[in-house]
Amino acid sequence: METRVVAATQTAAPGETTHWTSVAMARHIGISVSSVQRIWRKHGLQPHKISLFKLSNDPRFADKLIDIVGLYVHPPEHAVVLSIDEKSQIQALDRTQPGLPMKKGRCGTMTHGYKRNGTTTLFAALNVLDGTVIGRCMQRHRHQEFIRFLNATEAAVPKAIHAIVDNYATHKHPKVKQWLARHPRWTFHFAPTSAS
Repeated sequence: METRVVAATQTAAPGETTHWTSVAMARHIGISVSSVQRIWRKHGLQPHKISLFKLSNDPRFADKLIDIVGLYVHPPEHAVVLSIDEKSQIQALDRTQPGLPMKKGRCGTMTHGYKRNGTTTLFAALNVLDGTVIGRCMQRHRHQEFIRFLNATEAAVPKAIHAIVDNYATHKHPKVKQWLARHPRWTFHFAPTSAS
């Protein structure tokens, strides 16, 4: 019986269901729901959980991987390695009332209600050696804002810069390429496609 439950669990669920439930399995095998649950616990089976993955199809995957790992493991002398990323569509929220401050025996409070003030985009560069972050919030997420962020980073970092970036179109825009040509201290290292 146990072997049948395990084997059936590892096959596709019947009909148009996404996964086996203990009730469906009990009906299918002809045992109680608690027996199915006990067998699943014993074998570490959790048919309701799915782990997603995506394989990169980048033909230069290995070269890019070696390049980036090399920067982390052996950063170039007299240079800074920055990991650059953006988070767009961040909601800019204000609470409807001020919270109460933290004091002994009570944590700080915040109201449930909020007022939405649109969205913002966070541009950030993490210095992988010391953990410092250069960050800017901007209204939009276009190449113009990315160049403004690069200018701010350029002003803040006096050394050569090796920037690890993903394959977002903004990073490869012709105007960004022109900016890089005018700023020889910068070198972009692109993460493999679908692997950032």
